[in-house]
Amino acid sequence: MKPRRSSVGFQGGQVLSLRLPQEALDALRGALQEGRARWHEVDATDGAVVLDLGQVVYLRTESDDQRVGF
Repeated sequence: MKPRRSSVGFQGGQVLSLRLPQEALDALRGALQEGRARWHEVDATDGAVVLDLGQVVYLRTESDDQRVGF
């Protein structure tokens, strides 16, 4: 499965755009839902990123549907 474009929004308005394999996206969602760990390492296609989950306010993932035209 190809990586999905995702955006992680932080307190203060910063946004980090990542291309995540499905396994990494599922792990990030799980870590956010559990809320136990403060730091989480994400293996994005461009490299590893360590996130402070306490500062994350949203996770947006684009759908697989690609539309062209009207």
